[in-house]
Amino acid sequence: MANDVRNILVPLNGAGNIDAVLRVGLLHARAFNAHLSTVLVGDDPNEMAALTGEGLSSSMINEMMEAAEHEAHRRMLQVRLKFDAFIRDNDIEPKQGFLENDPLAHSKLSASLEFLTGSEHEAVTWRARLSDLTLMPHLGPNDNARASEVLHAVLYDSGCPLVIAPPTPPETSGTRLCIAWNGTAEAASALRGVLPYAKRAEGVQILTSVDYHRRGPEADTVQDYLRLHGVEAQIRDFKGVERDVGAGLLASCADFGADMLCMGAYSHSRLRQMILGGATRHVLEHANLTVLMSR
Repeated sequence: MANDVRNILVPLNGAGNIDAVLRVGLLHARAFNAHLSTVLVGDDPNEMAALTGEGLSSSMINEMMEAAEHEAHRRMLQVRLKFDAFIRDNDIEPKQGFLENDPLAHSKLSASLEFLTGSEHEAVTWRARLSDLTLMPHLGPNDNARASEVLHAVLYDSGCPLVIAPPTPPETSGTRLCIAWNGTAEAASALRGVLPYAKRAEGVQILTSVDYHRRGPEADTVQDYLRLHGVEAQIRDFKGVERDVGAGLLASCADFGADMLCMGAYSHSRLRQMILGGATRHVLEHANLTVLMSR
């Protein structure tokens, strides 16, 4: 990731708190004078067509499609009204899309809302590949499987960092930064992705632990790397909370007063973490601050 942020993708389909996502988006867009590319993906007609093989009558299928279309239009109107109020209340310049922006005259943060069609995880992931980062809501315990599928599709298949907003709108994001370091390629990817924030942060702390570290560079090498980029960072050795590394990371963030955590995602396989637990899973489920993750 380049040492700046110009295009922030914000999918609004998730079941999480849209206000929190837009608030984090505003904080990040203001920090970098960036463009907020908000998108809403309509239902995939292929999913409805698949119901024809489920023993349903044509009239039942038509009724379901009409109901789904009505719900989609209602959701589009709700998002449109919320977006219009958001840009009006925050003096944001409306655009038709990020391609409308003139990079040579980029003096004011801007935002656009686009309605996309097709498979949600594909539409969002493909758009994320031309974004500097993708911002999504926190996954709550009652969110549907589709929200989790899209989040993980972006994480695994977009090639750009994923930023996850906290459950409630924060006052700040990225001013005090914790970097979870375990020596892995995933942690290195997240480190490069968070550099634009580290350069602007008022305080940076590198979190390391013998229980978290894998084979790879140690934390003092990360400290030297950040210094090359003009960032002074402290190193903190942390311990798990009741042997839970993820809980230990979040406790260390709270002690530092961090409003953003950077970490590599799924150094162990996602399946292993789903079954046995792990730092990524714990942070995804319990973080109350902005989290930047990368693969």
